Amino acid sequence: MKRIEWSAMDDTTRAQLLTRPTRSLAAGVKARVEEVMADVAARGDVALRVLTEHYDGVRLEAFEVDAAERAAAVAAVGPVLRAAIDEAASRIDAFHRAGMPRAYALDTAPGVRCERVLRPISPVGLYVPAGSAPLPSTALMLAIPAQLAGCGEIVLCTPPRRDGSADPAVLVAATYAPNARIFKLGGAQAIAAMSLGTASVPRCEKLFGPGNAWVDEAKRQASERPDGPAIDMPAGPSEVLVVADARANPVFVAADLLSQAEHGPDSQVILLSDDAGLLDAVAVEVERQVAALPRAEIARKALAHSRLIRVGDIAEAIAISNDYAPEHLILSVREPERWLDDVRNAGTVFLGDWTPESLGDYCSGSNHVLPTGGAARAWSGLSVSSFMKSLTVQHATRAGLGAIGPCAVTLAEAEGLQAHARAVQLRLAAGA
Repeated sequence: MKRIEWSAMDDTTRAQLLTRPTRSLAAGVKARVEEVMADVAARGDVALRVLTEHYDGVRLEAFEVDAAERAAAVAAVGPVLRAAIDEAASRIDAFHRAGMPRAYALDTAPGVRCERVLRPISPVGLYVPAGSAPLPSTALMLAIPAQLAGCGEIVLCTPPRRDGSADPAVLVAATYAPNARIFKLGGAQAIAAMSLGTASVPRCEKLFGPGNAWVDEAKRQASERPDGPAIDMPAGPSEVLVVADARANPVFVAADLLSQAEHGPDSQVILLSDDAGLLDAVAVEVERQVAALPRAEIARKALAHSRLIRVGDIAEAIAISNDYAPEHLILSVREPERWLDDVRNAGTVFLGDWTPESLGDYCSGSNHVLPTGGAARAWSGLSVSSFMKSLTVQHATRAGLGAIGPCAVTLAEAEGLQAHARAVQLRLAAGA
């Protein structure tokens, strides 16, 4: 990891230091995803078979997971893993159920009632990565809020393994959305299938889930097509920013950095600290710990464009974090709660030495589908409301129109919209 003295850098260099690694790949990724989207649009399932064989190394005649494969997955997942999936699911369900949006109604004037009613989005498309590492946790994070929202049609895509099967743990986690249709498709072609629809895969109204730069770009392109689907958020390569003081545990901090670096070579991890000794200790720990990781090669590639940055104080570190807007923010500082009000931009925040990011990834209850690439400046993490839309409803009685109609007439005439005004005036003249 590159060591930086923040005070010695000018603004241009600072911006370059915090640039996400995917920026350098953006043009090539964009062009290739455009080709994939066009191919699936033109050839449908034929394109999906060719692309799956090319990228996943398996030729599939049928993409949908059938009942036999689902049953085999349940039998293949051992009791310890199954218990962990169920335990995590119970907390995810509890947290998301508590935050469900609610309808409301209000009489805004005598005889005038306004309401906000909720409707689930359907069909929805869920993407569960399973490239270098299958992610049953993501299946839980997507399936549970979709089910709580009442989505009637759920399509879930996850990449096939080399033997043509879907990862059993992903299939078991997906049972928390029992009505989901599951397809063995990955990458940009899965996003294309769910956004365009093919003979096998239904077209979806909104797409959800994290992925690599290709998946993230495919979601963006899908949402920009005429009549294209909505998307949950930009959710690409993983990232974490740690703010640590002199008393932080370097062993813990290094482990947190590596927990995200091992996701993929395009992940980014950053440490900000006002203590040079802490930075030195973390650098040593990162090297010690990465050597023992099964995914050490992947983690080292991510570390090559990651940073250890010395700042003037913790307040400056929080300011830098707000500009960067990380997917994950860890405050490894004393009294972390006192700094929380200063945090403006982050997908999710972990407070204190005993709250590793891994808890949020798996089983604390909050959602790990989060905005990346700086999108946390304006986007929120996934929730039940992400799977719903709201409709407003209004009902005026004759007396209610009489009470507020003149207000509408005045505003319509001020805007020069006479037909608007007349729609009210005619009713007022009729005896409202």
